[in-house]
Amino acid sequence: MAGSLKDQLLNIGLVDQKKAKQADAEKRKQKKKAKNARKSGQTLVDEQKQKQIELEKQRKEKQERDRLLNLQRDEERRQREIEAQCRQMILQQNVFIPDNAEQSYNFVYANKVKTLYVTDELHAQLIRGQVAIATLDEKFYLIPDKFAEKIQQRIPDYVIRVEAEEEPDEDDPYADYKIPDDLMW
Repeated sequence: MAGSLKDQLLNIGLVDQKKAKQADAEKRKQKKKAKNARKSGQTLVDEQKQKQIELEKQRKEKQERDRLLNLQRDEERRQREIEAQCRQMILQQNVFIPDNAEQSYNFVYANKVKTLYVTDELHAQLIRGQVAIATLDEKFYLIPDKFAEKIQQRIPDYVIRVEAEEEPDEDDPYADYKIPDDLMW
């Protein structure tokens, strides 16, 4: 099989005579453009180089998009891990509230006043700030304050902490008269 590639393709029948002539004409036009560009001092931008530059640019853009997507996925994964840790802490450190608890404790959650029934001892701990309320899937749990602080640092919406009562002033004439928490108007 001697001869040029064009002759070989014509003999096999992959290319017809008309297409071979078109390819030759296109090749001559490109050579003429290159020759004219060299004579005028201009550099001819090779189409192949231009395609290569465009492909490189597209590759870099894709790399940047992939990098940003990976960062977003990592952040989402990290948020899910933090949420799982907080859920686990709430469920493990949950303070048991007996079913016969009759003391009501009112607190604000999502701009609504909610009521949680606790024992007298738990009520006192809530007021002193030793126990906090944690919310998980619209249920309320009591957890120790040190765990509530850790959870609040990670996801503030999960915890409702009660600030401990301040000590009354020594000069206060009504210091001996405490206002009851369950005062109903």
